[in-house]
Amino acid sequence: MVKNLFIILFVCISFDVMALGEQSQSLQGDTSAYQTQRLRVNALLAERSAKFGQYDKSLNARTGIFGFQTKKDIRNSNEILRQIVLNDNNIFKELKTLMEYKDLEVTAVKNDANQTSDRIQNYKVAIKTLQDQNEKLHKEALSHDVGRNLSNLIIAFLVLTIAGLIWYFTRKIKRISLTKDNEKTVF
Repeated sequence: MVKNLFIILFVCISFDVMALGEQSQSLQGDTSAYQTQRLRVNALLAERSAKFGQYDKSLNARTGIFGFQTKKDIRNSNEILRQIVLNDNNIFKELKTLMEYKDLEVTAVKNDANQTSDRIQNYKVAIKTLQDQNEKLHKEALSHDVGRNLSNLIIAFLVLTIAGLIWYFTRKIKRISLTKDNEKTVF
């Protein structure tokens, strides 16, 4: 019975190990999506930095007479600033997506931790049950041994008693037969 319980426990552990492997592969997929999203955000930030450098140069550009800015210079600066704002909007969208990935990863890790904790608790309960059964079987084996020893003692006592009685009665019969033989010879 204990052997069967150990086999069942081993099979359950094997299935849990396979499930953990599948979960780790799933998390690796999520991590690569997270890394890809991070690369997108970093690229957008680099683009923003470059555009801001262009905007700074456009503010210093003075192509007008006597070194003044022209409408074209101001429009160019405003266009670059508009592109920076659009880029910032894209950065915010990508950051929101990145945060959602991060939240999904955190949720997955929490779920995995909870499942692992539940499995550990179930294993502890199974181990405790098996230990209790083992102790019960051990006590039963001891009681059977004590019962077997007691029955062996009783049997040995009975055999010795019977042997003693046989010896006693055979001696008595021999004495009676000797006394009868002695009485016959006297007459």
